[in-house]
Amino acid sequence: MEGLSKSDANLIVYVHPSQSKNVDKAILRELSSLLFKYSQAFDGVVLAYSVDPQDKCARILSGVHPYFGVRLRANLLIFSPKPNMLLEGKVVKITRESIHCIVLGFSSAIITDENIRNELKYKAKHGEGVYVSRYHKRHVIKVGAVIRFEVKSLDEEILHISGSLIPANAGSVHWLCSPVMKLG
Repeated sequence: MEGLSKSDANLIVYVHPSQSKNVDKAILRELSSLLFKYSQAFDGVVLAYSVDPQDKCARILSGVHPYFGVRLRANLLIFSPKPNMLLEGKVVKITRESIHCIVLGFSSAIITDENIRNELKYKAKHGEGVYVSRYHKRHVIKVGAVIRFEVKSLDEEILHISGSLIPANAGSVHWLCSPVMKLG
């Protein structure tokens, strides 16, 4: 899946003097506050980190509150979807007008009917909606399936993705990875 990258970052974490007895815990708390939020500094969402302190010395900052800065090196896993990238998500809801899915367990995505290729038609089967291909009856998109879609746009504030199933390499991952798809 596109949109995931590793980043090596040199950071300075500012710690309040009241946290000076347990600096490691204060650093981890500060870095944890970055998780699953869009960060302009990293141009994406920080999903995970590992930390390596640079040195044992901290610099005290002058001012009203004497915070001290701790230099560290962090390895970050960043989710940064851009338009035209391919992402995968698990389908959680299907209606005649849209397909809703969850990407990486935390970001919601929607594919509206104008972004679903004409080959895929909505049908109600056993009381649930599904999208079935006109040409390949085994190509089915239903709740619980994993789909691959193209990113159209991203709302950074609420981490909501708008996607498309128009490209030929988009659809049910089960179908796209099947030997029948590779032959035909």
